[in-house]
Amino acid sequence: MSPNDGRSLPFPAVPTASTAGYTLAESTHQRRERPRRLPDNAPNVLIILLDDVGFGLADTVGGEVRTPNFTRVVEAGLGYNCFHTTSICSPTRAALLTGRNHHRVHSGTIAERAVDWDGYTGVIGKDTATVAEVLRHYGYKTCAFGKWHNTPADQTTAMGPFDRWPTGHGFDYFYGFVAGETSQWEPRLYENTNPVEPPRDESYHLSEDLAERAIAWLRKHEAYATDAPFFMYWAPGAAHGPHHIFKAWADRYAGKFDDGWDAYRERVFARQKARGWIPSDAMLTPRADTMQGWDEIPEEERPFQRRLMEVFAGYLEHVDAQVGRVLDEMDRLGKTENTLVLYIFGDNGSSAEGQKGSISELLAQNNIPNTVAEQRAALDKLGGIDVLGSPRTDNMYHAGWAWAGCTPFHHTKLVASHFGGTRNALAVAWPARITPDARLRGQFHHVNDVVPTIYDAIGILPPDVVDGFEQRPLDGISFAYTFGSADVPTRKTTQYFENNASRGIYSDGWYACAFGPFVPWDTPSTAKRLKTWDMLSEPWELYHLATDFSQAHDLATTHPDKLDELKALFKEVSRDNLVWPVGAGLWLRIHPQGSH
Repeated sequence: MSPNDGRSLPFPAVPTASTAGYTLAESTHQRRERPRRLPDNAPNVLIILLDDVGFGLADTVGGEVRTPNFTRVVEAGLGYNCFHTTSICSPTRAALLTGRNHHRVHSGTIAERAVDWDGYTGVIGKDTATVAEVLRHYGYKTCAFGKWHNTPADQTTAMGPFDRWPTGHGFDYFYGFVAGETSQWEPRLYENTNPVEPPRDESYHLSEDLAERAIAWLRKHEAYATDAPFFMYWAPGAAHGPHHIFKAWADRYAGKFDDGWDAYRERVFARQKARGWIPSDAMLTPRADTMQGWDEIPEEERPFQRRLMEVFAGYLEHVDAQVGRVLDEMDRLGKTENTLVLYIFGDNGSSAEGQKGSISELLAQNNIPNTVAEQRAALDKLGGIDVLGSPRTDNMYHAGWAWAGCTPFHHTKLVASHFGGTRNALAVAWPARITPDARLRGQFHHVNDVVPTIYDAIGILPPDVVDGFEQRPLDGISFAYTFGSADVPTRKTTQYFENNASRGIYSDGWYACAFGPFVPWDTPSTAKRLKTWDMLSEPWELYHLATDFSQAHDLATTHPDKLDELKALFKEVSRDNLVWPVGAGLWLRIHPQGSH
């Protein structure tokens, strides 16, 4: 392989003194230029990844949370309504950054629940380099801000080791947190690998801090490395729990959600159609039997549940405003024209982990028995509803609001079988190369397709070797073919999904799936299902997505041969991708004492 064909990284060594001339004239005549591996005008790349926000939240799409900067990117380029994630945090981020399927890079579950099966160890291998590692070798300056969540949990202390931290995965600079969540008021942050003490400032908010740090980095890049393109990964903690925001931002939504989550779904569904984000013949899917309806919420409890959603909405609008600050700085520096921006509106669907609504989300997540009445009684001692969103609570809304945030789809985050867990809106802009087009891109794509798209846009090939490690092929494909046409057929033929034994398989317009035993919004239902769940006998569902956008019509009984074909395909693809044993991500939920 030629040393200059871009397929083996890092760069070859520069000439040594033993081969260079010794006089000034000789040195001048024998001067060697460092080989350039990037095409001229290689773009900057900015990935914006929000956390735990579903398809039905942004007003861009028809939701009821104001997101002017998501709209800004859509209007400057393209919107995608058939883009998918993995249904859970760490796996989505691993697939996003490597261009491979999440189990292939050993990230079948979140880092904190890693177990000793190949697809679930939580360790991204050196044979699946991140896009930051590759682009840095090509001459890019790389930085990451916000949530990481791809370091093994036993390596996240100040003692390291640090080779699995962002700076060990190709980022020149990192400012953020390495775990799955943190307080927005008193975050546990690191700058590169150095701990940063939490602020003692009532005006502080993490989303604002991350925007300010990104802006400062852009200014330093302009001052010291303006001739090198940059790759920025901006992944705030918002809108993951705890839902923390200034009261004034939450008050913007006072009274907005008074009629509850079922009514919210109806309103948003109508607007999604009116704005063209879903087909005119799409169906609104029903609420799961195990999830509370708004009419089941006692009247005395409703102010608590409403305020939880108002706080969340303010939190989400606020982080979109911080995206705007970063985009404004790129405008000011003249970087917008040649920057490929990918604004991914969520790493999975909205989170139901608050279950019945909570002032302390970890109570719900850790299955610590409590009632809403107990939550409200404790809240009264803290100052009442007005303290929700403040440093005094770690609040998270009722699962019904999460379901509403995933309109028009079934279910929520943590469910990989249905699009409520996996479908997220995407905006892509690149003024130098993409002509704005109001026609939505409806080609079926996945988060593992982002890295191939970036390489395609830059004009480079994925390397065969990085830092001496032979690389595994990418699982994703480029969707740059959609930049110029809304009508071109989907080129992605197959994609599997799996999280906590919830699973599905896409193939040429068909989709088959099985829900699994885990019910994120109802702990008793999960306990009951686990006692009787049998993966081999669990019923599967079948959908023809070309005519059924929201998975509303199960065709399993009318097309049994097609269902059997897709089930066999899932078995083949999942085994190849290290998914087996299916459901391994549940192990520590069932055996919290450990993996032995």
